[in-house]
Amino acid sequence: MSETIFIARNDQQEGPFSKDQLRELLASGRVTGATLCWYAGISEWGEIQAVFPDLQETAGPPSLENAPPAIQAPEGRVTMEILKSEFYTMPKICIENAEVVIEAGAMHYMQGTIEIESKMPSVGGMLKSKLSGEKMVRPRYSGTGQIYLEPTFGEVTVLDLEGESWILDRGAFLASEPSVAIGAVTNKALTGLFGGEGLVQTGVSGHGKVMVHSPGPLERIELVNDVLIVDGSFAVARTDGLEYKLEKATKGLFSSFTSGEGWVNTFRGMGSVLIAPVPNRFITLQLEFGGLRSMIRSISKG
Repeated sequence: MSETIFIARNDQQEGPFSKDQLRELLASGRVTGATLCWYAGISEWGEIQAVFPDLQETAGPPSLENAPPAIQAPEGRVTMEILKSEFYTMPKICIENAEVVIEAGAMHYMQGTIEIESKMPSVGGMLKSKLSGEKMVRPRYSGTGQIYLEPTFGEVTVLDLEGESWILDRGAFLASEPSVAIGAVTNKALTGLFGGEGLVQTGVSGHGKVMVHSPGPLERIELVNDVLIVDGSFAVARTDGLEYKLEKATKGLFSSFTSGEGWVNTFRGMGSVLIAPVPNRFITLQLEFGGLRSMIRSISKG
């Protein structure tokens, strides 16, 4: 077979080409299998795919419209679990080529190839941190390994956000997946100072898991155009749409003092509230006897 091949392109005869050159033209997409060709030895022009069927395997790639979907690299994974012993609870977070946000100072120890990144907050963020007691610097841990958080006598719960927004009590936030947006919510002055929730609280929203700390087991209360009154600061979290105020327990100031209730935290509207109405036994012991040692020391020194 002659190596002098001619092709018909744009109503023009082009060539001569060798078979290897024709293979390159096919691979580059400059010609197709339907392009007409001829060489000395055949009686008439014919399509390349018919004249040289062995060249079709080297043709250019198929159209992207018909291409199968690209195989995506496996996404990272974050797993949160709660290890319970007879006396304490320890949160554990496993990351596989992933990232997690953890409250500053909450890490106890970790194992694996993990990097920690902390970004300083703005001046406004630092001021809010001073006023509220909330930590505005929350490090990001990325890589693969296990992270163990500080053991606690309290309870730890994992919330699975599905697009909603929650406002957390001061000190309740422990960790979250990076898909969860973390912000600050400012309460009214009177409510923030005397309501027990603080001037600034942590807000979380979006999709993903959030690890929350509480003094006791959580109870979820649903409000449908209703009112929830809490005499104390054991409301751990509330959905963003609820109205939160510090109010008198009864209508008159004098009757508030005589009733013994004074001021209460009030939640109104439609949404959910997570409360820990009863501290667990370990927190109860801490509250009852936590100051006993310091009291004995002060007496002995006197």
